[in-house]
Amino acid sequence: MRELEAGLTFSETMAGDFALGATDPRALGAVPDARRSTLAIHVTVHIDAIDRFIDDPAHTGRLTGRIASPLFGGDVPATSGVFNLFSPTNDPALSLMIYELGFRHADQSYYLAGRKEVRDDPGFDLWSDTTTLFTTLHLGDDSSGPVAGAGILRLGVRELLELVRGMRATNTGSAAESARVIERFGAFFLRSLWSSYGPGQSPGHSAGAARAE
Repeated sequence: MRELEAGLTFSETMAGDFALGATDPRALGAVPDARRSTLAIHVTVHIDAIDRFIDDPAHTGRLTGRIASPLFGGDVPATSGVFNLFSPTNDPALSLMIYELGFRHADQSYYLAGRKEVRDDPGFDLWSDTTTLFTTLHLGDDSSGPVAGAGILRLGVRELLELVRGMRATNTGSAAESARVIERFGAFFLRSLWSSYGPGQSPGHSAGAARAE
């Protein structure tokens, strides 16, 4: 049996406007107020092995948690979840933070697919890029199903502070090792931001290129 590797976990809450029948989060402003509702996700990110997570080009982890919305009668537990951090795309200037949750309601399977788009556009957009989750709701067990709704969820300042305060290393044998894991994750996160937003960075220098230490 392989020895457990040091990892990391943290919790995150994002909430915002959502509408059934909408198909494009960016067009949500055109949806009448009467058709809009609210939706929140309360998730915990699980990174089972910090070194393998950083070396993985897609930086893949797991999500657990729940979806909260009047559209689904309140809180609904997620049955599956995927997380990616600074995952590269075909556009070298764009990387994604991906949050995906499967759940069931009224005998129907749903799949909520969310993405934060990390890209240095004109103006200061680092905050909005890293705290805005564009979401589409799909029928079925993955994002290939028909789109049943769309919305935009956001991470607030208070929620960000709670995320940072709640960050914990896992499978470590000492306080020093726990600190190393959190420091390693923080260094990876900051390097990835710098590769996208730092002065003098070329569009071709994607976040995915910042993996190695």
